[in-house]
Amino acid sequence: MNLHEYQAKQILRSGNINTPRGIVAASAEAAVNAASELGGDAWVVKAQIHAGGRGKAGGVRVVKSLGEVRTMAESLLGKSLVTNQNAPDGQPVRQVLVEETLPIARELYLSLLVDRETERVAVVASATGGMDIEEVAHATPEKVLTEICDPLLGVQDFQCRALAFALELTGDAYKDFCRLLPQLYRVFVANDLSLLEINPLVVTADNRVLPLDCKMSVEDNALYRRKALAELRDDSQIDAKEAAANAANVNYVALAGNIGCMVNGAGLAMATMDLIQLEGGAPANFLDVGGGATPETVAQGFKIILLDPNVKAVLINIFGGIVRCDVIAEGIVQAVQEVGVEVPVIVRLEGTNAELGRTLLAESGLAILPAESLTRAAKFAVEQAQ
Repeated sequence: MNLHEYQAKQILRSGNINTPRGIVAASAEAAVNAASELGGDAWVVKAQIHAGGRGKAGGVRVVKSLGEVRTMAESLLGKSLVTNQNAPDGQPVRQVLVEETLPIARELYLSLLVDRETERVAVVASATGGMDIEEVAHATPEKVLTEICDPLLGVQDFQCRALAFALELTGDAYKDFCRLLPQLYRVFVANDLSLLEINPLVVTADNRVLPLDCKMSVEDNALYRRKALAELRDDSQIDAKEAAANAANVNYVALAGNIGCMVNGAGLAMATMDLIQLEGGAPANFLDVGGGATPETVAQGFKIILLDPNVKAVLINIFGGIVRCDVIAEGIVQAVQEVGVEVPVIVRLEGTNAELGRTLLAESGLAILPAESLTRAAKFAVEQAQ
């Protein structure tokens, strides 16, 4: 689950980490009031969306009058901001963050993330921060530094010093960095984060280090014990179908095809999508209803799939291990009747009570096409979608 920048900075401040002073605003008038409250003669107005690349897309700008604050806020609020990370549709801007400006001398990059290979937290840093860090990592990977943290000891002093030296920090900036990095690690662990990215981490003209921007992602599987963080979820920033799937507690990812897929099990779902592609079709989604799928779960899955107007056929592929195929068949019949499905439905059942499940589907009187094998099911789905 991603957080907005202003939410991430609130969490940093709760961990005794200094950030630029800022106030979030949901209207142009509130943005002007925020700038007045902050004082000064220049401010940064930042669109709050769950995507990077805001600066290049015009979503972050330094303004030098209250009139410019109002104009910038009006140009962003209520609109969709399209960046290189959320194209082509973009994401809606419902709030802007108005912040004080800082005298920036250098821009660095710093992030903490879960390294799947070592199963540990990795600290990634670069002396070249800012909007083009992706290009830096691609063109000059030697400029990207990495330290792996021991899960029992956390980030250690020698690692802080090594990174500070590599980033050519001296004096107060060196001390600030060596103080900041362990604080960030504690915030990362305490909030079950999967990503904490500060880009840029700035060195100011008076040689201090400060997080100018912050991006946080919370591990979804830990939200059950992070209730306060779970309440920060902003479903306006994700696909409406994915938001519905979150509410229904099923795993859904929207894709660009026209064949809706409902499968129990992630591996089986991937294989199903591969076969659809192999037969010349394109899946409209990844939808895993889980090993313990129920008729209610199947009905919810249908509703979510059919939210996509591009879906021309639905392929259901169920392996009855923990769940019985006849129970799933009852759920399919119930869902088709309840939802009023108007596109072809292809069903492949295998496993526990599969034959009984096929009989229930055949006797339902509904336009459901049975398939004896996954290959046949994929071919049927592609033919029907065309």
